[in-house]
Amino acid sequence: MRQAAKTTSAPLDRAAWLAGVEAARRPEAERLLEIFATTTRWEPRLWGPSIVGFGRYVYRYDSGHAGESLVVGFSPRTAEISLYGLTGGAEAEALLPALGPHRTGKACLYVRRLAAVDAAVLTDLIRSGVKDMAVRWPVFPL
Repeated sequence: MRQAAKTTSAPLDRAAWLAGVEAARRPEAERLLEIFATTTRWEPRLWGPSIVGFGRYVYRYDSGHAGESLVVGFSPRTAEISLYGLTGGAEAEALLPALGPHRTGKACLYVRRLAAVDAAVLTDLIRSGVKDMAVRWPVFPL
């Protein structure tokens, strides 16, 4: 039996989504929407209740498990901003030291304050993330 995807994509109602973002994080969320949209030239979509994603990729593992997910994106959480799809590949490894204060998890990059990171390096990480994903899986704008 195939298990349904836990996180699915839906159109982003920008105003409704921003209204649900913690007030202190709202300006950072708006800036990230701008940075990701300008860099990818893709429309944002909501993945689950809080993740804004740009692009999607389709995967199928040797086990037969298949699905789709966002290529790059973010979620403005209370303690930290979670950035998705930006840490894969050698290019990202070379860029991360110049980003500014951050930490990495298994597949995420975390920053406490957007103002503390270098926006140009963040833009390069987004581009790198899209390229890295496109090498491994079919990538689509929506």
